[in-house]
Amino acid sequence: MLYLVRMDVNIPADMPEALAADIKAREKAYAQDLQRSGQWRDLWRVVGEYANYSVFDVESNDALHQLLSGLPLFPYMKIQVTPLAQHPSAI
Repeated sequence: MLYLVRMDVNIPADMPEALAADIKAREKAYAQDLQRSGQWRDLWRVVGEYANYSVFDVESNDALHQLLSGLPLFPYMKIQVTPLAQHPSAI
């Protein structure tokens, strides 16, 4: 199943820089592993925002929830999920 996911990140301003850097490094490694596995198909930055649009390819809603909740930045994110279906005009 394909899902379009918008993730808006809001790291608290008072978070120590070393902690923020550690979380971001773990986030990058996790995201890249998921991209290599094919589960995180696309990752696009939203210009001018600390946000992204991503396309995930996983077997179920539960699988997507587990994947997203495993993101190190998950506690600092607002996430919107849109399930996708094939468009009849797509080639």
